[in-house]
Amino acid sequence: MSDLTGIDNAAFFKLSYGLFILTAKDGDKDNGCIINTVSQMTDIPKRISLTVNKNNFTHDMILKTGIFNVSVLGVETPFSVFQQFGFQSGRTVDKFAGAQEKKRSPNGILYEPRYANSYISGKIISTSDYDTHTLVIADVTEAAVLNAVQSVTYQYYFDHIKPKPPVESSKKKGYICKICGYVYEGDVLPPDFVCPICKHGAADFEKL
Repeated sequence: MSDLTGIDNAAFFKLSYGLFILTAKDGDKDNGCIINTVSQMTDIPKRISLTVNKNNFTHDMILKTGIFNVSVLGVETPFSVFQQFGFQSGRTVDKFAGAQEKKRSPNGILYEPRYANSYISGKIISTSDYDTHTLVIADVTEAAVLNAVQSVTYQYYFDHIKPKPPVESSKKKGYICKICGYVYEGDVLPPDFVCPICKHGAADFEKL
């Protein structure tokens, strides 16, 4: 599905995205969200870039505090982790409630100790506004390898982690979110529709 002639949105899923948990701490509040755009910018000094959706509470927290952690998720990460950090808002829930294990890096921020293969701590040095997202450039203040598990990619998530649509959904008429599986019933999907579960837009839906 595309809202611009000549642009197939599916092409963007072919990029070699990873999947990460971006975590922050503001006062007594810990929070985190799923992001897929983290990359190394320079080696000396070590700097990374990432983009964060402005709708995410974590976005506001890292811009306020100026520091964060990125946990690099491995292929053993269960779907429940993506639900926990990607399908609900930290404004209304404690995403770390009931966590079996909590670990903090030297900057005082939590990272994912069970399913991440590494984490990187960052200190923001600049930000740029790009409509729905903010581009963040940060100096790396800490980095550690946690295990040797292969990093998960977006494609691996789609192929092996995200549950397949239930049989009954295939009998419905409408559109299904490729990210979380939410089904919108109707003949026409509004171009400005936003998935109520994972907050992705109409471009990430496909017809049943």
